[in-house]
Amino acid sequence: MAKAKDLVIVESPAKAKTIEKYLGSGYKVTASMGHLRDLPKSKMGVDLENGFEPQYIAVRSKSELIKELKKESKAASTVYLATDPDREGEAISWHLKELLDLDDDKARRVTFNEITKKVVTESIKNPRDIDQDLVDAQQARRILDRIVGYKLSPLLWRKVKTGLSAGRVQSVATKMVVDKEEEIKAFVSEEYWLLDAHLSCGEEFGGFTARFHGKGDRKVELKSKEDVDKVISDTADAPFIVKSVKRGEKQKAPSAPFITSTLQQEASRRLGMTPRRTMSIAQQLYEGVEISGQGSIGLITYMRTDSLRLSDEAVAAAKNYIINRYGESYYPAKPRTFKTKAGAQDAHEAIRPTDVNLSPEVVRKDLTMDQYRLYRLIWGRFTASQMANAIYDNVAVDTVSADWVFRSNYSELKFAGYTAVYEEAKDEESDELGNPLPSLSEGQQLRLEKMVSDQQFTQPPPRYTEATLIRAMEEKGIGRPSTYAPTISTITAHDYVIKEGKYLRPTPLGEVVTGLMKEHFADIVDLKFTNQMELQLDEIEQGKTAWKSVLDKFYTGFSDEMDKAEQALEGVKLKVPDVLSDEFCEVCGKQMVVKKGKFGHFLGCPGFPDCTFTKPIVIEMPGKCPKCGSRILKRTSKNGHVFYACERGTDCGFITWDVPTKDYCPSCGKTLFKRSGRGPLKSYCINEECANFVPEDTRVYKKKTAEEKAAAAEKKAAAKKSTAKKPAAKKTSSKTKKTATK
Repeated sequence: MAKAKDLVIVESPAKAKTIEKYLGSGYKVTASMGHLRDLPKSKMGVDLENGFEPQYIAVRSKSELIKELKKESKAASTVYLATDPDREGEAISWHLKELLDLDDDKARRVTFNEITKKVVTESIKNPRDIDQDLVDAQQARRILDRIVGYKLSPLLWRKVKTGLSAGRVQSVATKMVVDKEEEIKAFVSEEYWLLDAHLSCGEEFGGFTARFHGKGDRKVELKSKEDVDKVISDTADAPFIVKSVKRGEKQKAPSAPFITSTLQQEASRRLGMTPRRTMSIAQQLYEGVEISGQGSIGLITYMRTDSLRLSDEAVAAAKNYIINRYGESYYPAKPRTFKTKAGAQDAHEAIRPTDVNLSPEVVRKDLTMDQYRLYRLIWGRFTASQMANAIYDNVAVDTVSADWVFRSNYSELKFAGYTAVYEEAKDEESDELGNPLPSLSEGQQLRLEKMVSDQQFTQPPPRYTEATLIRAMEEKGIGRPSTYAPTISTITAHDYVIKEGKYLRPTPLGEVVTGLMKEHFADIVDLKFTNQMELQLDEIEQGKTAWKSVLDKFYTGFSDEMDKAEQALEGVKLKVPDVLSDEFCEVCGKQMVVKKGKFGHFLGCPGFPDCTFTKPIVIEMPGKCPKCGSRILKRTSKNGHVFYACERGTDCGFITWDVPTKDYCPSCGKTLFKRSGRGPLKSYCINEECANFVPEDTRVYKKKTAEEKAAAAEKKAAAKKSTAKKPAAKKTSSKTKKTATK
């Protein structure tokens, strides 16, 4: 009789496929497709009066899968529970053990920080018991969120609007966006001036620009036009003398490899990916991608981590790669290590490629564009983190006239170091002067060519972007790596926060709900309280605190707040102010307001139901209509395709699929356009009377490289081959079809 195969249960089919290839014929690998047991959706599902006992039920939509897993687990000699290596993954394994009624000896827990043959086979050889502390920490989080959501949400439905939700982390994130908006509204702008001196060293040596710095050794701010005029007047007849020339070498160290939050931030800044999209693509890279000649390979380590730790093997592999590819000078004197911040769980390594030799160029033809872009980011950041510093030559020159000091700085790259591979993107561009400086010496006299002043006003703090909100949440200890992306998705989906360009702005609904929360549930939206709750969950995970005692302590205070809020809001219905638009109703003339419907936001008449006039929201694009000079508006066709048209509609008739840009043609002065799509697409002029006119048949997308063309052709051929091999479909009974559909 053949020996029964061991069963390995993972979460996703992609991971199952990769792992089964590594383990061989003695194992059957199958996927649970996520949670198979959870709290019921229709009720609280937690006995609040008797020790917070959860009432778990099998997920109804997965009954066929559960039945199949029970059959397979019964036939197997050992069942390896190989769900994701985090709290939630541990809880899923525990639920599987309970649901499949597995004995402790038969159910073994294994985790994979990376899906590679070495790690997978070693992990299977060294299984462990389910970590109940991890499970309890996840149960505590789940029940905390259930209590807050199922108690607070009905209150919001009654007092504000039906369909709303509240949550322990999402409400704090919304409050952070609201607080930032209040800070912006309270900001008082102040005037200041910049003053640049254009100085000449003589015709032979050229000139440079120096910015006003101060007086003597003291920095001085120019607050008004009078301040500027005084400096200009004092220096009008005074010589400009080079006071000091400081030359030096500046070294810049590489950034640490990615953790979850920094990956989401950098992908948002550099690739324009939402946190949810970033994590979805990273999951694909972790679980396994088909690589030509090698089969399915997990390209990166586990992507939900707050640790900067790297394995010795990974560091050694990076060293060999860097020295062989770039040379000895590009590797530092000793391997780099990075300190993980205090309070981090430190359960896994930092995010890195599983094999540094699989460079982005090597695997490019096997990846989708998004997979390639994200993998290139992860591979570059890790490789750069182990490389030598970049070295810059710095020159700082102070020039003095009438005791007023003007300063110039110039920095030039001397040795690329890690920047040969990767350089971090910035949220804000620097306004520091960086003009090349001529050869100067102390005491040298210069000639003033002109003074250029520029009035400026201090700006309010910028609104959060998705990247900066994640960074702020991480710094304040709000949530954990696995919660950042879903939290931002939740607050935007519930219309508490909207994206304007790349910035997040609270809606009136978000402000009203946050106001209610701040007044009646101060603890829930208090950043310090939320941070302390995360630390208590960490203590449960470490076995230092009992999970039900944490729930009991929280619920005692929360229940009191609920009772007081119910009394205070008796008979109260909070009104959410309408968002006024610049458009007016074409039927009754009232100023239209922004509404949200099944298909998104639109403009509606505030006179509804007496007046039912609606119209789509107008999105104004940069540039002007090339035919009449009016605004260009972004429109969507009935089929969902985006096009661009003149605001005057048929009166003008201009319409195009091409995207208007903020740039203007240097020849005719009309708006330049570009083809839609991602990447650095070249802009062109569509004015037929202009010398720079580009005919429509030559306006092409960014050209594909030879590699991209070859990869596309290969995939097309493989798809045809696969289709040709498919056997003819067999007739099936209606009963069989129904089972297959399930």
